[in-house]
Amino acid sequence: MNKRSSRKFARKGKTGLMEIYKKLYAHFGPQRWWPGENDFEVIVGAVLTQNTAWTNVEKAIANLKKEGKLELNRLLALTDAKMARLIKPSGYFNIKTKRLKAVLNFLSSTDSGDWRAFLKKAPLQKARQTLLSVYGIGPETADSILLYAANRPTFVIDAYTLRFGRRIGILTGDAGYEEARSYFMESIPRSAKLYNEYHALLVMEGKHYCKPKPACVKCPTLKMCPSAV
Repeated sequence: MNKRSSRKFARKGKTGLMEIYKKLYAHFGPQRWWPGENDFEVIVGAVLTQNTAWTNVEKAIANLKKEGKLELNRLLALTDAKMARLIKPSGYFNIKTKRLKAVLNFLSSTDSGDWRAFLKKAPLQKARQTLLSVYGIGPETADSILLYAANRPTFVIDAYTLRFGRRIGILTGDAGYEEARSYFMESIPRSAKLYNEYHALLVMEGKHYCKPKPACVKCPTLKMCPSAV
């Protein structure tokens, strides 16, 4: 999407976005995402966190670590039944077993198994489109893998971001994932470090203040928000 077409979804420019970022950062502090010990763990976590809370993912990852299975070839060697049992705390475990196996097979076959080189060095759009072609990987998971595992400058959009963006006037009500992602990437400096921190701060904002039933009184962006109550 080009700049002209994406602007219809947005109401504030670069200055507004960075002002929001500064207020969130001053309030919440650095988030140091993703909470994974290495890039492979981040990828596994990105798949398992679909439709569940991160606390549930932590339990599933703890199971994999306890069994000594949090490694590509060891996970691939697991039967579907055994993997499902280990990742059960993350919910939808049968579906996630199929998705995780698909991702593992993709990593194993990519560039003769050198998946790190592919994710980190291939042109960003090519790496993203390739991930999106893998069963079970949607835009949010693909961008999470690229940003948090491969340190690539792609902005992650989630439900927290869309809700906050619509309320504060960054995005209009009909903005979807790709439109919102394009707007952020066109409007602020293209930096993996900035995107990482910004997305994490938006999650914190969505969890603490910009909830389905908003808690505006102590929100750090209260004075900027036309929807504040």
